[in-house]
Amino acid sequence: MKVLFVLTSHDKLGDTGKKTGFWVEEFANPYYTLLDKGADITIATPKGGAAPIDPSSDSPDAATEDTERFNNDAEAKERIANTKVLADMNPDDFDAVFYPGGHGPLWDLANDKNSIALIEKFNSQEKPIAFVCHAPAALKEVKGVNGDPLVKGKKVTGFTNSEEAAVGLTDIVPFLVEDMLKKNGGNYSKKDDWASYAIEDGNLITGQNPASSELVAELLLKKMDHTTE
Repeated sequence: MKVLFVLTSHDKLGDTGKKTGFWVEEFANPYYTLLDKGADITIATPKGGAAPIDPSSDSPDAATEDTERFNNDAEAKERIANTKVLADMNPDDFDAVFYPGGHGPLWDLANDKNSIALIEKFNSQEKPIAFVCHAPAALKEVKGVNGDPLVKGKKVTGFTNSEEAAVGLTDIVPFLVEDMLKKNGGNYSKKDDWASYAIEDGNLITGQNPASSELVAELLLKKMDHTTE
């Protein structure tokens, strides 16, 4: 099982002067879930090099078993500090792709031509494509094989408008994930704020928020077991 993880390179939270990046839990849980099952994981970002960690996700109140494990894992930290360049990645080399969230992807991955082409290629090869929390932002400009938005008519979820309001960033972010998925014709559903929720439609897997990363990872594993048999 070869899995490509795509992380953001973007670390500025709009004009707030604050930092953003990827959300540690949304990387760590799927990373260890897949790694412990023997997956070979490659990590890439638009710019390569160090992937920025959202400071809010590294705080004690966001800590989980997996974030603790990551904080004590020199090898994983080394890999985050030295990610590959997204443009150099070839979908043919992988069985699946996974995008962790955090607010960063709203700024870079949503409009990144290499990321868009990559997702479109994975999709045309009918390989699993998985996103959690803010990461479905990366689907904004992605087209399906028929030329329509990839999410059109598909069951999807992602960070909700009410969750964005709860963290006070509704007016800071370039767009709201829930609104974008609906606008692109996605059949959007959600559970209560911060509840664990993930949904699968064909090869597309989406999760609502940080708490959903484990569900997304499990769905991805199950899917890969079927496709790599």
